[in-house]
Amino acid sequence: MREVAARAGVSIATVSFVVNGSRSVSAGVHRRVTDAMGELGYTNNVVARALASKRTRIIALLFPALEQRLGGIALHMFMNAATRASELGYHLVLWPTGQTDDDVRELVSGRLFDGVLVMEVQLRDSRVEALLELGLPFVSMGRTSQNDRVPYVDMDFEEAVEQGLDHLQSLGHRSIGLVLEDFAGTPIVGYGPTARTEEAFRTSIARRGLRSAIVTSGQSAAGGRQAARELVESLPDVTGVLMLKDDATGGLQSGLAESGREVPRDVSVVLLASSTAAGAATEPAMTTLNAPGAEMARLAVEALVARLDAGAGAAGAAGDGTDAGTGADAAAELTQVLLPCVLHVAGSSAPAPAPRAS
Repeated sequence: MREVAARAGVSIATVSFVVNGSRSVSAGVHRRVTDAMGELGYTNNVVARALASKRTRIIALLFPALEQRLGGIALHMFMNAATRASELGYHLVLWPTGQTDDDVRELVSGRLFDGVLVMEVQLRDSRVEALLELGLPFVSMGRTSQNDRVPYVDMDFEEAVEQGLDHLQSLGHRSIGLVLEDFAGTPIVGYGPTARTEEAFRTSIARRGLRSAIVTSGQSAAGGRQAARELVESLPDVTGVLMLKDDATGGLQSGLAESGREVPRDVSVVLLASSTAAGAATEPAMTTLNAPGAEMARLAVEALVARLDAGAGAAGAAGDGTDAGTGADAAAELTQVLLPCVLHVAGSSAPAPAPRAS
């Protein structure tokens, strides 16, 4: 630090402020210090800084990569979370885990991270339960069935279903199917978005007095074709479909075509929690309810950093080595945010056709 200070023409305290981010300095001074560090070959030692400050400034994003493919929306969320964390002075690392609390306990025991973001949340999620018990600051990117103590940022799947049904019903559709991902036999049965979408669909369909059927789809095109066959068998007069499974969209279209139904002439399709880019991957382009992935990731990181900073402030005020996690729980507000999806109308939705001849 003395060498860097001498090279940059600043005090040792100023070098400390730049290295630790403990106090703001002007952009010019910051650049002189970092340039001097580069010229002298010095870099921050994360381990040493963590030992001194009891903070690593690293956030882990828990993602069950063994069970769930890191798809387009999830990858987009991860990249936006990493960008926002960097802007706030933190590093974000993707931490593939299983779905058991043992994985979380092992992670927490090493204290490699200041806090945790949780993705792909189930209604009953042992990872969330373990984090609550262990007291490590976290924010859930999704909701469990019991959220009284859980800080979360989530998409409003219930409202997305309402928007999708409003759109189809406004076009005259009264026989509507729902296609969900098939999680049977996997470790993530009870996946929050799927369960909430199904419950919202059943409730809204009953209230609206519409005809309906719910089918599940396996992976990719083959799963979509099978879902189309089952949907036509269950609901022969189907004219509208809500779908929560982007990678099976092409298969659904081809499966409907095999039964003599074209999109959108005979059947309109709306993708839930999707994106305009995913919708454009087929012909015609799909009408989508676009997921607020970027905003969700940004808000989750900001909420977690607020908890970490509140915890550090509480521990510093105590002056007795109080655990930062406990301080965060006491000092930070419980963030609970639902974000709406945005309807993007494209070529896959059209007025309902005349009833098919029996």
